[in-house]
Amino acid sequence: MIKPLTFLLCLLPIGYSIYQVYRLQTGGSHVLGADPAKELVQFQGEWALRFLLLTLLVTPLRRLTGWRPVQNVRRMLGLFTFAYASVHFLAYLFLLLEFDFSNLSADILKRPYITVGFTAYLLLVPLAITSNSFAMRLLRDRWGVLHRLAYGVAILGVVHVTWLAKSSYSEAIAYGVIVAFLLCSRVFKHKYSFSQVGLKRPV
Repeated sequence: MIKPLTFLLCLLPIGYSIYQVYRLQTGGSHVLGADPAKELVQFQGEWALRFLLLTLLVTPLRRLTGWRPVQNVRRMLGLFTFAYASVHFLAYLFLLLEFDFSNLSADILKRPYITVGFTAYLLLVPLAITSNSFAMRLLRDRWGVLHRLAYGVAILGVVHVTWLAKSSYSEAIAYGVIVAFLLCSRVFKHKYSFSQVGLKRPV
């Protein structure tokens, strides 16, 4: 039950975007503001970061609550992260650059926030490709090492959002706090694991 429900909930942001575009095209009231293209691009990017943070929060949530079924949606959330990041990138290419790849190259080289965002997207690609059981069996221990890149992507995502913030940094700060919690949680987990090993080691 949790998987179908999660899948439907994950479709809501893109459905909301399509509805707002429909309202814009038919002359109805919408929330896309004076620059709808830019608003749509940012909206998809924000949801890509939110889905990434939700993906990384699954394991700490399971450890804190003992609710094991939540682990079953981790892969799905990760794939939706990549899906929304891809829509964000494609919307940027189509709506803002009109598929002018020379402008894309210039943006990547000259605008640091674009450089950071593009780097984060490139790092997501191998994570999405290897988000399957076959890749886990093939890579074995290296799979876990590879997927630690998700924490780096989260940091880059927060930097990207912070750079784009205009009048308020509250949302970027909230994302930063969540990432800091995730990193601290991981460090604490490793320290606890090492201490447990030390306790079991014979004198």
